[in-house]
Amino acid sequence: MSSSRSTEDREWDVPGVHGDDRRPAGARRTERRPALWRAPFSAYYYREVGYALTGLPVAIAGFAVSVTMFCLGLGTFVTVLGLPVLGALTSLARGFGRLERARVRGMLALDVPGPEPVRQVRPGSWGAITARLGDGAGWKAVLYQVVMFPWALFSFTMTLVFLVLGWALTLYPLYHWVFPTYTSWKGYRVFDFRDSDGIRHLYEIQSPWQIAGLSLAGLLLVFLTTQLVRGLTNVNRAAALGLLGR
Repeated sequence: MSSSRSTEDREWDVPGVHGDDRRPAGARRTERRPALWRAPFSAYYYREVGYALTGLPVAIAGFAVSVTMFCLGLGTFVTVLGLPVLGALTSLARGFGRLERARVRGMLALDVPGPEPVRQVRPGSWGAITARLGDGAGWKAVLYQVVMFPWALFSFTMTLVFLVLGWALTLYPLYHWVFPTYTSWKGYRVFDFRDSDGIRHLYEIQSPWQIAGLSLAGLLLVFLTTQLVRGLTNVNRAAALGLLGR
């Protein structure tokens, strides 16, 4: 049985400790996924959008730290410096993992219990280093920072492009007047070129039916974008459960 639970239709009303994650007593969150017809206008959807867009800078930082310290640790492995560097890497990765679980909890409505704390068997500094070197949860967190970086870049690009494009097309009737007023175009120019015979091919959005059709296509794209973002963030939910949870 999975130790994770969705926060949809649930309450966080019992204080507890999830590994290295502490939640204050009385913290509550109840939430339902919005239906498709109202998803583009729901706070739930825009939290998912916010997660996808803010995930890129977090992923860049996590990837840069993980790769740099891993390479540094391997490069100095033949000396005594390599082991402390690799031990510090797992600790930092746990910190990034804690941040990511907080983002998943707050923006994707999924509670991912954190891993158990590192258990130090031997006393002293060397014991602390070896404990962190053998920290499986820490290494899984390192793997998360590496493998999810390209996904964060992909999610950011897809979310931003489809979000902006959908609303730009939907709201086109509101700013159609800008083109004939301030440019030589009679409307938004889709294409303008001459073929090999010198014949000019020009298509501009200017008639009421064209404007309405473009706006309707944009509205359809807005609704489809909600499902795209849901699919993108579902990958993050699965990765957080698999690599950052217990």
